[in-house]
Order: sequence, then C-alpha cells, then structure tokens
Amino acid sequence: MSPTLMIILIVLALLVVAAVVYGVRAGRRKKLQNTFGPEYDRVVGDADSRAAGERELEERQKRHAQLELKPLSAESKAKYSVAWEEVQIQFVDAPEHAVSTADELVTRLIAERGYPTGDHDEQLATLSVDHARTLEHYRDAHAISERSKKGEAETEDLRQALVHYRALFADLLGENPVRTEGAAAPSSEPKVPSQKINDHDSDVAGHRPDATSR
Repeated sequence: MSPTLMIILIVLALLVVAAVVYGVRAGRRKKLQNTFGPEYDRVVGDADSRAAGERELEERQKRHAQLELKPLSAESKAKYSVAWEEVQIQFVDAPEHAVSTADELVTRLIAERGYPTGDHDEQLATLSVDHARTLEHYRDAHAISERSKKGEAETEDLRQALVHYRALFADLLGENPVRTEGAAAPSSEPKVPSQKINDHDSDVAGHRPDATSR
C-alpha cells in the first residue's frame, strides 16, 4: 500500500470517527433539550460552557432516577383541589396569607410526590427533570412570596404569584386544581366568588403541557 493511499485511509477513518462523535453529541443534546425545554437554555447559559451545562443536566437526571416518586391517589387529588380552592377564596380578604399558604401547599404536594423539599435550589433541580416547563412559574412565585414576607409585594404581584403557583401545582397534581361547573373543560375559568385571581389562567394553561399527559 502506497504512503499516499495510507494517508487517505487514515484521514477517512478520522472523518468517520468525528462524524460518529458529532452524531452522538448532537443526539444527546437533542434529548436534553426535549427533556428540559427552557431549562436547558437557562442552565447552559449560566454554565461556563455548553458541555458543562449539559453535564449538570445529566447529573440532575441521575439524581432524579434515584427518587421513589409516587402517584397521587384520587383521595389525595380531591384533598389538594379543595385546599387550592380555599386558598383562592382566601386571597380576597388576605392576599399575603393566601400566597404563603399556596407556597406551603405546593411544598406539601412536592413532598407527597416524593421530591426533596429541603434546599430550594436542589428542589428546583430535581423538579426540572419532569416539570421543566412549569418550573419558571415556581421560581417567579417563590420570589414574590419571599418579597411578600418583607412587605415588598403589591396586591398585583401577589395575584401573579398565585397564578404562578397554580401552574406547577396543576402540573404536579396532574389535573386542573379547581373544579368547574357543568360540562366545562378542565382548562376553563374557575368560578371563585368575588375575586379576580384567575383572570390570567389562560396564561397558566398554556404552560401546563404535562398536566394532562400523565
């Protein structure tokens, strides 16, 4: 075999290897993007490099795989739905307390499903594997709740917090947490006496792709 032919074969072999490696990486990246949705861009954007961000997401998947997640019973779902309706009604006279109660209720639901509830950042990281598309709602709601504790949140902020909490709450619950009247569809506006918390529920419904697919 001539030296020239040998060089050509080596170059071709290297190109094949490079193509295989690129294909594997592209496939892995696509899978992570499909799993984490907007959370993929967030993590990669905050990391030192795309590779570092993707390693972080893969670590999240490994930690998530070690959890013993539990589906909710019909009784538990009914209990949480009633509790959520009470929170919304409570908002009319005590918005700060309603938001605080909503935060506690979401935390209880997270725990009952089997997710960790200690460190907030770790909680977000673990939830992102299954609930990435409603996770930003939870971040926003929690941030407003923290501001509310310091007396820095307006009523409109608190109303938005409740809407944000509801997005993750419904995703974890697996259904709309508010019972509707008649034959109305699950995503229709709930009827809550003398309050306007759900004026923006259509905004939330568009961010609950997992709520009806479980």
